Amino acid sequence: MSNDTTEETMSYEQARDELAIVVNQLEAGTTTLEESLALWERGEKLVAICEQWLSNARERIEAVRRQSAVSSD
Repeated sequence: MSNDTTEETMSYEQARDELAIVVNQLEAGTTTLEESLALWERGEKLVAICEQWLSNARERIEAVRRQSAVSSD
C-alpha cells in the first residue's frame, strides 16, 4: 500500500490491487512463516475493505431501483 493511502481512504481498486499483490507473494512461497502470517492478516483486512465497498455499491443500486419503482407507480 502506498504511504499516502490509509485503509479508511482506500478505494476498492486500490484494495483489490494490493490484495492481488499479497496473494502473489503468498503463492510464490518465498516468505518466512512470520512474513506469510503478516501477509495473510493484511489480505484479510483488504478483503474486508473490498467487501464493504461492494456492500455499499449493492445498497446504492437497490436504493436507485426502489426509487425508480416508486417513481414509475
